[in-house]
Amino acid sequence: MSPKKSPFFELRSGSVDTLMFVVKTTDLEAMRAELTRRFEATPEFFANDVVAIDVRRLAENERVPLADIAQLLDSVRMRPIGVVANAAQAWAAEAALPLLEARDRRGGAAKQSDEEGAAAAGTAANAATNLASSAATGAAADTTANKATNPATSTAVTTAIPAASSGASAALEPAAGVEPVRLATSSQTMVIDKPLRSGQRIYAKGDLVVLGLVSYGAEVIAEGNIHIYAPLRGRALAGVQGNHDARIFCTCLEPELISIAGIYRTTENPLPADVLGKPVQIWLEEEKLMIEPLRLT
Repeated sequence: MSPKKSPFFELRSGSVDTLMFVVKTTDLEAMRAELTRRFEATPEFFANDVVAIDVRRLAENERVPLADIAQLLDSVRMRPIGVVANAAQAWAAEAALPLLEARDRRGGAAKQSDEEGAAAAGTAANAATNLASSAATGAAADTTANKATNPATSTAVTTAIPAASSGASAALEPAAGVEPVRLATSSQTMVIDKPLRSGQRIYAKGDLVVLGLVSYGAEVIAEGNIHIYAPLRGRALAGVQGNHDARIFCTCLEPELISIAGIYRTTENPLPADVLGKPVQIWLEEEKLMIEPLRLT
């Protein structure tokens, strides 16, 4: 029997989504203190999530003990699977972790890939503008206009989600006793008309529209924009393939986590009163999350 037709297993090329732990210092103790502080209040946010250690931000003469970093990530229940390094960082290959290739924008993806990603981002942004126009006139105004009128808050962190792949379903296993996730199979808008309970995850390869409550512990993920016409109390991650132009629209913001293109904010950084529990739009501006109230009347 041909190995390609084996009924027992298959070996095939592919890619999966993973978080990126971007190392920006060689001070391991400072890294340990910050990581502990960040996750003390929210220990379940990234529990059992796979993560790649990205050392490309380090200078050529800087090194870090990758085994110690892997142990540190494991202490906060993350699961390190490999190291992302550039050609000058040959020392990274000496670690027990395998070397990984990341094709994100910050990591120097090929020009053609960037152009294709930009085109896809533009298509997704246009679709989102059409969807949101009936709910909020001018909600998707350009960034220049937002700068002039924005009372928003902002934040930036070091974790990035890579512009990886079409194999995202591998990272979307449901919790025990929870029905399987729904995965959009095209770039068209995906509409969810039922509430999402804790442990459920939804992944859309285009835009995602949610008409019901996103409960604590639930997660909605989209390569494009996310529209939630109900309270958002779980996690919302837009632009997960590196689309920095993606936005999140929500009629009641009470999230555990919000993220666009890997830049995220958690509840450890309280939201201002003018956006907490209010209709808002969220977008990225120079790697900062901007949050602005929506006027629905």
